[in-house]
Amino acid sequence: MIDLQEAIKDKSGLIGRAYEFARIAHAGQTRKSGGLYINHSIATAESLAKWGLDETTIAAGLLHDTVEDTPRTLEDIEKEFGGEIRFLVEGVTKLGKVKYRGEEEQADNIRRMILAMAEDIRVILIKLADRKHNMATLSALPPQKQKRIAAETSEIYAPLAYRLGMQSLSGELEDLALPYTHAKEYNWLIENVPERYEEREKYMTTTIRPVVERALHEGGISPFTIDFRAKRYSSLLKKMQRYDMDLDKIYDLVAFRIIVSNVEECYATLGIIHKLWPPAPGRIKDYIAMPKPNGYRSLHTTVIGPGGYFVEFQIRTKEMHEEAENGIAAHWIYKAMKGEGYAGREISTTNHRELAWVKQLSAWQNEFADPKEFLNSLKIDFFKDRIFVITPRGEIVDLPQGATPVDFAYCIHTTLGNQCSGAKVNGKIVSLDHKLQSQDVVEILAQKGKKPSASWLNFVVTGYAKKKIKAALRGESGLLKKIGLKTELKITSEDSVGVLKDIAAVISRSHFNILQIHSSSERKGRFHTLKIVIDTADRDKVPKLLVKLKGVKEIKELEYHFL
Repeated sequence: MIDLQEAIKDKSGLIGRAYEFARIAHAGQTRKSGGLYINHSIATAESLAKWGLDETTIAAGLLHDTVEDTPRTLEDIEKEFGGEIRFLVEGVTKLGKVKYRGEEEQADNIRRMILAMAEDIRVILIKLADRKHNMATLSALPPQKQKRIAAETSEIYAPLAYRLGMQSLSGELEDLALPYTHAKEYNWLIENVPERYEEREKYMTTTIRPVVERALHEGGISPFTIDFRAKRYSSLLKKMQRYDMDLDKIYDLVAFRIIVSNVEECYATLGIIHKLWPPAPGRIKDYIAMPKPNGYRSLHTTVIGPGGYFVEFQIRTKEMHEEAENGIAAHWIYKAMKGEGYAGREISTTNHRELAWVKQLSAWQNEFADPKEFLNSLKIDFFKDRIFVITPRGEIVDLPQGATPVDFAYCIHTTLGNQCSGAKVNGKIVSLDHKLQSQDVVEILAQKGKKPSASWLNFVVTGYAKKKIKAALRGESGLLKKIGLKTELKITSEDSVGVLKDIAAVISRSHFNILQIHSSSERKGRFHTLKIVIDTADRDKVPKLLVKLKGVKEIKELEYHFL
């Protein structure tokens, strides 16, 4: 790992020369926060150095704003530092040109990001480092701009970092956005959670850790580290929203992390822990044998410890930990191909799933011409919570949570999706609307000449599957029509008088019929959860309803799914 401060001192080295160039170019410039502009360049480069990037990328990080915000040109960059750094700086500069004033502009910039990833992933890593520091100084901007940038960070940049395997960065971006996207919930967490954290940490320190250390020593295992980490507020809020904002139902506020020498010790450690305390049913996850699609590898288990408390453990090697923290930045290697230009850069990686994902995303974005459809599908097809399932040949397929065999079939090939007549999951016949789970083995039964059914639109979740089903049905007279759908809305709102009446009025004015309302009997703090089932004649109108519901000021979180 490069020591940035030492590298800057070397005025003859690449990083030192890049720093001097940026310092002179940004001389006299300050940011909205009042700090010197060069400090932003340094912060961006520091993140890149921390992630283990090469000196070329770090130098480009120092220079990333010189073309956009100073009189310096790309020609100046190339003359001083060569074509490769020019390519990286130009890539970041292009991404910065589009300002987010609407869905069309946002979609355009995201398309540029996708193309940049396909050309050279380092452009996106520089952009992520840039965004991280911008979020850390967001308080200096006007409130309206704060909310827009925070929402964009939470919806696009944090999920992108996660898909690149950069879990630490993803969580950090989510936490930085939280005070602006969910201010009241954030304040509630600040008021209520720290005391619980302290209770759990005391239990971990005094009751669990000494027993684990002694057992590992007796088993001949000397771990590099045994520590525990508190659950991030952003992750905690997402989980609490699934449990009606009830903090008592969250068992993994704090989790142990054990770093050992090799894979054999990972499994040996797991066995030792299970001899100490019984594992909770269904909570053992082997991401070493079956890594997540973003490359994450680790063993997870939750045991029932003394006093009946649930205790989560994560067990991994140092290499796995580095990849879990820094993801794609930890193991992407770049080799310039012969000839001029860098668009054809050869990229080799120890994790081919990541390369496949970038290529898949690059090809997928060309399927959508409409900006709104593109954005909605992107957030579901690529940035929603993920599951991974397995083909009969052992290949891993990455899908959004809630995906069905039909979504799986269309992900494999459009023809397979259109001709899907049945499915087997783990060797058993299931319905086509069956919700797949991670590590399911899925086999599609196809019938030549078969056409998709309009009823599939009731349960598929990926935008790609919806688009292909509709395209196939357009060729069949009378099949593509408005069909009755039921949609469940899950609404977390402030517990105040009249909020249900306001929500019902918005739904009624939008010409949807309410079929069922369930209000959680448990209330925590100022929030409670409503589940409302509505009869939706046209699924394309649901996003407009969601926009109107978000206008109800008491609503803090809104989710939906088709029944």
